[in-house]
Amino acid sequence: MVEDGIISKYAVCGAVAATFYIEPVQTYDLDIFIVIPAEKTGLITLKPIYSYLSEKGYKPDGECIEIEGWPVQFLPVFNPLTEEALDHSKETKFGSMQTWIISAEYLAAIMLDIGRPKDLIRLSVFLENKILDLPVFNDILERFNICNKFESFLAKFPRKD
Repeated sequence: MVEDGIISKYAVCGAVAATFYIEPVQTYDLDIFIVIPAEKTGLITLKPIYSYLSEKGYKPDGECIEIEGWPVQFLPVFNPLTEEALDHSKETKFGSMQTWIISAEYLAAIMLDIGRPKDLIRLSVFLENKILDLPVFNDILERFNICNKFESFLAKFPRKD
């Protein structure tokens, strides 16, 4: 889709991205952050993705598109943090193919910023397993003004170190 101009950039995010850093967790779908060109109206639409994949034989399934047995959810970057996370994504190998993945530090900051219970539990696993480069993580928290969320998190999930 990048080569065909449907999206300009992408990276795996969410629970599947987290499995590159910690033990696998159960998840329903594969989440992918994307940048797609805005229409002339300035609106962002997923219609080109759905049309492109439909022509390839893939069918929508709710908010996902089933691709090779995986429900895939395409998520346009939605704030400066997710935009920067995508810009700093890392190229990696997934099975036999090269792909892009959100770094552990940005994943952790996004989990913290969104703050769903499952994200906060996953964040505690990242910290417990010393996955994060803490100076990089702290820099992200400071630049995106989410240090207060981390302090609140630490009050709920105290660390031993």
